[in-house]
Amino acid sequence: MINRKVPLGQYKGTYQQPNIFGYYGDFGGAYIPEMLHRNVEELKSRYLSIMYEASFQQEFQQLLRDYVGRPTPLYFAQRLSEQFKTKIYLKREDLCHTGAHKINNTIGQILLAQRLGKKRIIAETGAGQHGVATATVCALKGIQCIVYMGEKDIERQAPNVARMKMLGATVIPATSGSKTLKDATNEAIRDWINNPEDTHYIIGSVVGPHPYPDMVARFQSVISEEIRKQLKEETGNELPGYVLACVGGGSNAAGAFYHFLEEFSVQLVAVEAAGHGVNSGFSAATTQLGKPGVLHGSKSLVMQTADGQVVEPHSISAGLDYPGIGPLHAHLFETGRASFLSATDEEALEAAFNLAKLEGIIPALESAHALSALKQMQFKPSDVVVLCLSGRGDKDLATYMKAMEERGTL
Repeated sequence: MINRKVPLGQYKGTYQQPNIFGYYGDFGGAYIPEMLHRNVEELKSRYLSIMYEASFQQEFQQLLRDYVGRPTPLYFAQRLSEQFKTKIYLKREDLCHTGAHKINNTIGQILLAQRLGKKRIIAETGAGQHGVATATVCALKGIQCIVYMGEKDIERQAPNVARMKMLGATVIPATSGSKTLKDATNEAIRDWINNPEDTHYIIGSVVGPHPYPDMVARFQSVISEEIRKQLKEETGNELPGYVLACVGGGSNAAGAFYHFLEEFSVQLVAVEAAGHGVNSGFSAATTQLGKPGVLHGSKSLVMQTADGQVVEPHSISAGLDYPGIGPLHAHLFETGRASFLSATDEEALEAAFNLAKLEGIIPALESAHALSALKQMQFKPSDVVVLCLSGRGDKDLATYMKAMEERGTL
């Protein structure tokens, strides 16, 4: 079922970690303005030593346990398993504090920012989950928070905007381009350029200049670390047959894949947003439509025109509405270590309604894309499939209600 460009075991690199220049194979690096050189170099030279200090790890693990609510359950979805005639487990990141996996990373980065002496935090957000998670940790630590969000996303994710403001964050709309995640990221980078001394930029995904893709993947790797332990307890074997996750920038997928990257018996499946269809002109399926290029500080696969202009993406899911993917995922695609599928807006909606009716769980639209991929795959009854349910669907209720009205079910 999985078509690999490199047969299992023949790629000799280390998937988990980039090289000293921040490259995963051909992808990564730090393509930054001179004004940001000091900030990025400071991060690059200090992030690993800070992250693995005993005091940092003690505070990080304590907050993950007592504040975030980890470990999140690994739930055997019996009725979903019966439907697809296999064994499906859902990694319930939707049960984290704030409702998504994003909090794992923001907890880590706020502790890092404190140790770097930063007094001001900026962030970008699409679906609003990363913005809420950033506002949450800034409130926890009493640090100023500014969140950039596309004007279009502000309209379709109004509950999360209200949550950010209630938590004390300033939400600034991005009004250029498609007025979505790409444009919010552009504005956040401009802010960082203008405030390099006192500001830390909490990037929400495995994108951006090195060391962000590696740093975010390490903070999110708690997901796969827990999956291995929980599967061992549940089945006696810590290695599943498949791990599925949705991919925009790709932080939940990086976290879900991380501790399986060198386990070549585990098939990694990433699911992108096809929007109205991969070739419709309204899509965000980067691996199908993109080519190598530089976006937001790193070299990766980017949806772009022949002369290098970024193509506007489209997805019903604000968190997947991005014209690129993280360099780790570009490398996984290029080497064939992971299989990349896609799901349309309509397919994601159908998968969300299906999970709600079968398991009593309303997923985020992002996670619904991963759920949709189950229909595209062939499983044996003995297979163990783990799907990262990266967020809950509260934020998408308006979209779901509109779809239900169109179907005559509301």
